[in-house]
Amino acid sequence: MIKLTKFNSDANKRGEFILNAEIIETIEQTPDTVVTLTNGKKLIVEENMEEVVRRVMTYRRALHKF
Repeated sequence: MIKLTKFNSDANKRGEFILNAEIIETIEQTPDTVVTLTNGKKLIVEENMEEVVRRVMTYRRALHKF
């Protein structure tokens, strides 16, 4: 699971959410960051593509430590 921020979310609410990294199919920078899930749903997030990839890699490394 990784924490991301919805694009253009209200500054007071921050729009943070937790996403299951296992259901990410693609990540694109168009120039907004678009995360496409395995069910076809698309999410636009504030983090850039490299940051999303870094968080996914950190998550997966943590899984394999044990």
